Amino acid sequence: MAQDTGSNNMKLLTKNTIWFLLIMLPLLAAGGIYLYHQFDKELEKEMDEELVNDKIQWEVYFESIPDNSPVFGITTPEFSIHPANGPANAQPVLQSIMQYQEIEHKEVPYRQLEQVISIRDKFYLLTIRKSLIEKDDLIKNIALVMALAFIGLLLFTILVNRLISRSIWRPFYLSLDKMEKLQLEQMHHLSFPDTSVTEFNRLNEVLQNATSRIYHDFVIMKELTEDAAHEMQTPLAIAQNKLELLLQDEDLQPAQLKSIAQTHEALQRLSHLNHGMLFMAKIGNQQFVASGEISIRTVLEKHLRLFDELIRDKKLLVSTDISSDLLLSLHPILADTLISNLLGNAIKYNYPKGQITIQLNEQLFSICNTSEYPPIPASQLFQRFKKNASNLENSNGLGLAIVKKIADTNNLKIYYKHKEQEHHFILRRDRHHH
Repeated sequence: MAQDTGSNNMKLLTKNTIWFLLIMLPLLAAGGIYLYHQFDKELEKEMDEELVNDKIQWEVYFESIPDNSPVFGITTPEFSIHPANGPANAQPVLQSIMQYQEIEHKEVPYRQLEQVISIRDKFYLLTIRKSLIEKDDLIKNIALVMALAFIGLLLFTILVNRLISRSIWRPFYLSLDKMEKLQLEQMHHLSFPDTSVTEFNRLNEVLQNATSRIYHDFVIMKELTEDAAHEMQTPLAIAQNKLELLLQDEDLQPAQLKSIAQTHEALQRLSHLNHGMLFMAKIGNQQFVASGEISIRTVLEKHLRLFDELIRDKKLLVSTDISSDLLLSLHPILADTLISNLLGNAIKYNYPKGQITIQLNEQLFSICNTSEYPPIPASQLFQRFKKNASNLENSNGLGLAIVKKIADTNNLKIYYKHKEQEHHFILRRDRHHH
């Protein structure tokens, strides 16, 4: 998957979920508060109806007992009746009050009914109370159940939302993955499967058309470069031969000889450059197919022998740590080019009495050399015609570009690092292909 480009970026699914939560949480909270109040109101209404019912039954009972009955003097926390001045109230007064309760040893809430009633032309103040503790406990339990149900519903919705979103967005991530791993040479193999989403199909179509156009332009440019390089070979060879003949002319002045020698040298560099470009084109066109595994140890030992004179001229100290062989599926010419370019650079850009450290095992080939040249900027590393330093002689900057081309077309990875005035190149198999 593609990684985030910045710390402020977040994945689409995460953003979606956050927005969903920001909208859903206030809605659920408001819904919960509303339901709580509705329950509270409903329970209060039920209790009031019970109190009125009790009052009616007491009135019926009072009518059936004599006036001097001790019942007319009862006073308890939940019931009291005592004589009062008239007139009688048409409707009872219902309200919530706080009253001390012995059992709880504290003030507890009650719902109270008060009414002046008339029994056989005598007036009494009737007070009936019911404790609200049970009602509060009931509401708390209901609120807890509701909260748990809401949280469960929310979590379930988030999970389902993420699973559905992930499934819906899968084609998008597949397309993104394909584009990320895409290399120029493989563009014509690119294809996107049909999806059930119109927008994704449209995106895939646009990507397909864009890559087709890029690949088409790339092929035209590639062919043009190859043809030009091919056509240049003959006139270059003729010019070099003519200059070599001129250099043998004894009638020429020293100044003229010098000019011809410089021109010959410039043509030689142009010829090398031309050869390098054609070589890269051949690598890109898969003209060097591996027939088997190549021993990098053997190739390295061969080139150390070939470069021995140059190493001794510069008095370089070469130390090798070869623990085991690295076997790579490479064409012999490419293996030779890879090692000779890396070793050649380590010698060329070193200073007299400098050091070269080579490490080889079944995992990697590593070459490290001391140098006065600054580190190669990442933007110029492995780029054609980019030189490590502007004053570098005899370099067309193709060496590392060829190394990179060989690595890319043969499932290899090349890494570069610079530390303590040392240039370090590491070659290993590309893990993505294994």
